[in-house]
Amino acid sequence: MNQTHLPSDPDGFALAEACYAGDRRAQYELWGRYKNRIFGVCLRYTSSRQEAEDLLQESFVHVFQDIGKYRGEGSLEGWMRRIVLRTVLKHVQKQSIEKDLQNDFDFEQVLQITEQDLALETSGEEGRLLALLQQLPTGFRTVLNLYVIEERSHEQIARELGISISTSKSQLNRAKAFMRRLLDKTMLLLV
Repeated sequence: MNQTHLPSDPDGFALAEACYAGDRRAQYELWGRYKNRIFGVCLRYTSSRQEAEDLLQESFVHVFQDIGKYRGEGSLEGWMRRIVLRTVLKHVQKQSIEKDLQNDFDFEQVLQITEQDLALETSGEEGRLLALLQQLPTGFRTVLNLYVIEERSHEQIARELGISISTSKSQLNRAKAFMRRLLDKTMLLLV
């Protein structure tokens, strides 16, 4: 989609300009306004809270480095999200995603989930689902997130991750099967 056809975001543009000018209050406001949503994105792609916190920091470093490039076309959050996603995908690729995508996993080894694994600071179904998502191998988790949450096509995923389209499709199917098994096991633990 051409960014010039997106609705403008005058409030976001003004905040971005103030951040670019070095206004510490504006930078703090930007951080406060978006940190939780950005952290949620980071959590979905990582296997631990610590890893997500590191990615949150790294993502905001990139946002503040590039803030002068935001032109107010589309939402500031959408612009930031693209930066965060690039940062997260670079991190995932550094973790040898290709190795993960090519290897077969021992389901039983990863299924060693306990009640303690499900006891997150975030309670409720959303917290349990995030805990299960974080149990997935990196390659499964990445393709599942890109396809389901980010609504990327298999062609886009293949291009972004440097894998074949058929690998993207098979990883999505394996991720779904893996999640079903994790959900089944979790239901047994919660009874």
